[in-house]
Amino acid sequence: MTESTEHGVRLGTVQETLLIPLYGRAVENRKQDAVLRDPRAEEIVASIDYDFGRFDNLPSLIGAVLRTSLFDRWVTEFLAERPDGTVVEIGTGLNTRYERVDNGRTRWFDLDLPDVIELRRTFFDDTPRRTMVAASVIDETWADAVAAESDGPYFFPAEAVLPYLAEPDVRHVVDLLAERFPGSLLALDTAGPSVISRQSEHDALSKVEAKMRWACADPADLAEWQPGARVLASHALTSLPPQMYDELPTAYREMLSGLAEQRLPQVEEYRLTLIQLP
Repeated sequence: MTESTEHGVRLGTVQETLLIPLYGRAVENRKQDAVLRDPRAEEIVASIDYDFGRFDNLPSLIGAVLRTSLFDRWVTEFLAERPDGTVVEIGTGLNTRYERVDNGRTRWFDLDLPDVIELRRTFFDDTPRRTMVAASVIDETWADAVAAESDGPYFFPAEAVLPYLAEPDVRHVVDLLAERFPGSLLALDTAGPSVISRQSEHDALSKVEAKMRWACADPADLAEWQPGARVLASHALTSLPPQMYDELPTAYREMLSGLAEQRLPQVEEYRLTLIQLP
């Protein structure tokens, strides 16, 4: 549950992990040379009664912004080819992707757990083209609701969501998407064994209770779960698409270049992947 105080919205049972990317975007928006602009994130941060300062100056905030920016690009490319397509934001949290990439035609669904959607309704409203859905991604009822109100084609961004599930649940989600929305695109992040085993040392995740559970050594394995599925792209933060990398601020390129030289397992094993389901 959430409640309002004189200082703003107070969090209840909502997991703190959704606040890390939100704060990352808010901080990024204040920069003169920013990877993305998100004034709405700044407004939301200012409205929540929470000590965001515990995340100040953490390198992973930049990583979260880069991940979001790549997912934004993938959704934008999808809508450029399919302007009337449907986007279902899995584990939407307090994301503002719709505000950043909406083309004025897409059908959009924001899917998350009921307590998160309750918080989200503090800041967002449903519209004729945008609908919030309160359900777990492993609960098949949400798929019925989406299919009843849209025709596709479908794009499913699942940013910072699936690694927090057990592998059988991840497999169930992939199977559900392939069965109910054949031919759809799924964008997700995966964490390798080194990332999972060392998350207690992570600069941001060590400060929150939620822990990642699914260790995925190679995102290509996901294509084997569904015959006919294809991995269209897979990137570590140190190997972003060339066009995206070239457009980054100089300081970010230098940081990523330095990380690439170190080849740290906890960096290289964290992947951002785009999959075409059969």
